[in-house]
Amino acid sequence: MWRKIWQSIGKRGCPRTDHCCLSNGNQVASSESVNGGEAANLALQNATCDICVEESNVCEGEHSFDKIKIADEHHTEPNSSFSHAVINMIGMLIGLGQLSTPYAIQNGGWASAFLLIGLGVICAFSSHLLGKCLDKNPKSRSYIDIGQQAFGKRGRLVAATFIYLEIFMALVSYTISLHDNLVTVFSGTSLPNNLSWANLSSSQILTIIAVLIALPSLWLRDLSSISFLSSGGILMSLVIFSSVAFTAIFGGVKANHKIPVLQLHKIPHVSGLYTFSYAGHIVFPDLYKAMKDPSKFTKVSIVSFALVTALYTSLGFMGAKLFGQGVNSQITLSMPSHLVITKIALWATVLTPMTKYALEFAPFAIQLERNLLPQSLSSRTKMIIRGAVGSFILLVILTLALSVPYFEHVLSLTGSLVSVCICLILPCAFYTKICWSQLSNSVLVLNLSLVAFGFLLGVSGTISSSRSLLQNILNKARPHP
Repeated sequence: MWRKIWQSIGKRGCPRTDHCCLSNGNQVASSESVNGGEAANLALQNATCDICVEESNVCEGEHSFDKIKIADEHHTEPNSSFSHAVINMIGMLIGLGQLSTPYAIQNGGWASAFLLIGLGVICAFSSHLLGKCLDKNPKSRSYIDIGQQAFGKRGRLVAATFIYLEIFMALVSYTISLHDNLVTVFSGTSLPNNLSWANLSSSQILTIIAVLIALPSLWLRDLSSISFLSSGGILMSLVIFSSVAFTAIFGGVKANHKIPVLQLHKIPHVSGLYTFSYAGHIVFPDLYKAMKDPSKFTKVSIVSFALVTALYTSLGFMGAKLFGQGVNSQITLSMPSHLVITKIALWATVLTPMTKYALEFAPFAIQLERNLLPQSLSSRTKMIIRGAVGSFILLVILTLALSVPYFEHVLSLTGSLVSVCICLILPCAFYTKICWSQLSNSVLVLNLSLVAFGFLLGVSGTISSSRSLLQNILNKARPHP
């Protein structure tokens, strides 16, 4: 699902004639590409237009974008069909969210499912807004570009900050999930209880070993060579859902637990879990650019979010009815340990984080090579630097995950603090700023209301999840009698 990254595109001079040519020198991709086709070079020889913009060397004119097809920053032809785009978008949305949905439904009450569905509708709408922003300025290629288009350098900085913060916090959550499920997978296995020199428990040792196994993937430079990891992550998500459904039908567990109607005081915490479940907007611009017919992007968003929301809702009610108040923040940890299908689900949950490290780190790695490292460095040197930086970041993530092993609170904090901005607040704000003069009063009120709603949801959820997380950390640090 990842395109090959082309390191550069040859420079072409602008001849002294009535026309000018397209010139883009030494460009490197700065964002993820989610469409899985073969990369192709653009034919630049005959590309002409009416106006040559000297500052950026990009042609502008009435028909310039009709003459040249641009799919992404790699300058490849768009070849993603409607169904392919739907599959890609669903693949980007499904992840840790499905593990926590039953816990969220049980704690928020069955009426909180309306919030889950409502957020699905709102996030589908904000995805549509991102497509409209890209349609307004075809030169924008990524989420960060849209931020710059709306608010200049400040918008670009804000977008980049939230993107990398979400990636970092999501990887911490993935590592906590890895730790929790490894403990269950290897329960009863004879392992050293502690390392005397490091004071590590057996569960921590297992997590460190698993992360070290995944560590070499960060050294891979060609993203196309790790595209199988993305497909593996989608497969693991389907295995987990099928395992819970199998347990409900054939596992001998009766779905007779009562779900409370509504627990209002827990809604701020639950809202963060729900919001994180729809986090995927940072790569939607790449999906848009990869489509043969971008005008169908809105339909892709509607179909994808409808299917994902249906999956989350059905899994949420299924898990809550099966396990009731005993449901774990990760549904796989609540499944009967003696069932073979449970072992399969646990291993799928363990493997999912290991497929995510290289993919999640890729956008930062590409930016590192493009903007931070001197262009004079050799490819081998750049690979060593990005691998070393990635390894260091992953070790920091591992340390945090082992120090703060509270999955539901970290996931809720990520959703409330970061995901709500990326999925809701920023898309609405960007679109409002870019299209301000063309918006009707009703659309303007709608967008501003969604920004206010997202802000309220984010603040209340951040306060609630931070308080719960801090309380758990203090309780852990407090000596027990």
